[in-house]
Amino acid sequence: MISTRGRYALRLLTDLAEQDSDRYITLKEIAERQEISEKYLENIVKDLVRAGFLEGVRGKGGGYRLSRSAEELNVLEILQLMEGTLAPVACLEEGGKVCARAVNCRTLPLWKGLDEVVCRYLSAFTIRDLAGEGGSGFDYVI
Repeated sequence: MISTRGRYALRLLTDLAEQDSDRYITLKEIAERQEISEKYLENIVKDLVRAGFLEGVRGKGGGYRLSRSAEELNVLEILQLMEGTLAPVACLEEGGKVCARAVNCRTLPLWKGLDEVVCRYLSAFTIRDLAGEGGSGFDYVI
């Protein structure tokens, strides 16, 4: 299950993609439009800046904007940053403990297939896709 942290990160990035990309947008503006706590967004923004999805400026005229074009911001990468892992079972987590039963596990192919489908599906979307054609005014719920 995708947490509110992952969903809100997508909403924040989509909101920025729909705005004038030349100016910095304040968290207050985003919080109001998205009806999300500004404090909660502050925590999300830190990770997005650190990972290179956003750039920020402090002070008057400050705020945040996308560090790359919306077409370059992949939904899978964003969710993996926010969620840590999207693996359906612990034995498929990157760097996870190898299960002693993996060799004889009848369900492992099922979980591997599910993991591949989820990753392939999410990697097919960018923030531009979520923002809608031309990034103009399409209502979305994530």
